[in-house]
Amino acid sequence: MFRLLNLVALLVAIGAASSALAGSKRAGNGRDQSGHRHEMESFSAGQPGDAKRPARVIQVIMLDGDGKMSFVPDRIDVRQGEQIRFMLRNDGELEHEFVLANHVENLGHAATMKINPDMVHDAANAKRLQPKGTAETLWRFTKTGEFEFACLIPGHSESGMIGIVTVE
Repeated sequence: MFRLLNLVALLVAIGAASSALAGSKRAGNGRDQSGHRHEMESFSAGQPGDAKRPARVIQVIMLDGDGKMSFVPDRIDVRQGEQIRFMLRNDGELEHEFVLANHVENLGHAATMKINPDMVHDAANAKRLQPKGTAETLWRFTKTGEFEFACLIPGHSESGMIGIVTVE
């Protein structure tokens, strides 16, 4: 019974990811190792920022150890229309990702990552960092609601690597 429920959950997540990908054209430059390109015109959590406009800087640190993985901070509050420059730093010993989207899209993408764990992200809303690596992304939150940033490498979000952005 437990296996059947897991299979059903996986199929639902894959369906959600397929629907999200079919319903939106992607614009970004992320490619997985097979050369698959991730393109998105519309994002669930807003849109890529404008480097010519001011932005609030928020540093997000990725940690792993003792079987736990996390983001610090794991909760961020922003105002609708606010632009954030996320300064990302992986202080862990493993590769990690920062993928900003809504919960349903991240679930679907996580299911895709289980099938293709070597998929690498480098898009406006997604960055993959090597251990001790840094990156940044500029994001404008045009939509209100609750969004999440997660590491979608298989097993990482399940180990606690999920954060919440609340946009009011």
